[in-house]
Amino acid sequence: MLIDSFLDYLKFERNYSDKTILFYRIDLCQFKDFVSEKNDFDPNALKAELIREWIVFMMDKGYTTTSVNRKLSSLRSFFKYLLREEVMAIDPMRKIVGPKNRKSLPVFVKEADMDRLLDDINFGTGFRACRDRLIIEMFYVTGIRVSELVGLNDESVDLGLMTLKVTGKRNKQRLVPFSESFKSTLLEYVNMRDKEIQSKTDAFFVNEDGERLYSGLIYKIVKRNLSKVVTLKKRSPHVLRHSFATAMLNNEAELGAIKELLGHASLAATEKYTHATFEELKKVYKQAHPRA
Repeated sequence: MLIDSFLDYLKFERNYSDKTILFYRIDLCQFKDFVSEKNDFDPNALKAELIREWIVFMMDKGYTTTSVNRKLSSLRSFFKYLLREEVMAIDPMRKIVGPKNRKSLPVFVKEADMDRLLDDINFGTGFRACRDRLIIEMFYVTGIRVSELVGLNDESVDLGLMTLKVTGKRNKQRLVPFSESFKSTLLEYVNMRDKEIQSKTDAFFVNEDGERLYSGLIYKIVKRNLSKVVTLKKRSPHVLRHSFATAMLNNEAELGAIKELLGHASLAATEKYTHATFEELKKVYKQAHPRA
């Protein structure tokens, strides 16, 4: 059987895992069953129109575009194998284009929830509580990435000019401004840190032993504290970065300025936030307008 020969090829020549081969088997058998309801399963008799019918059939059945494209990828690999083995002369997939994957919108925390977290929620007392609250606020007021926050040194924070020197992707540096009120929060942390931590590295954010924080710990800090005000599935530093960008856009900041603050290489990466804010507008409209 052609499918079994192809799966043996994947296993013994390509060293694919048993799990991957199982997915290929499921995809190809589903296609074979679909074709067999209409015609005999003869690869040389397959036309592009039949494959397009299969795509429509799967979409009607509720398959996601990701699942459909994965199954098409399995079929494409199968046909390439048959062409190589000279079982087929023409590839029916050459004119097939899969459905476009729908891009998910950025997840963000609403301004009111962020205000509640930073103004009303009690983080506790002491060095760790002060540090953890500052981490949350820094993500929200600067939009920096978790790797950028981890990499901050004392010299990166200029309290006089009220700027952060951030080293982003591909070691590209940028300056991110902050406000007078955030400067006070930074000073509070620095004074407490320098008083309680006897010896430390040059890192700005440290643990009780004076060592630089690592990304895993920061994820835990963010998740634990965001859980106090939201029930989002995603509660990560990147959600706070999205929240920064969305808040800026909602308060009429120019897209180009947001791009520079986020350190995006192109404006296209920043434009996704316009879709997120528009979706929020649609929700407000449906809830508020009597004829919505």
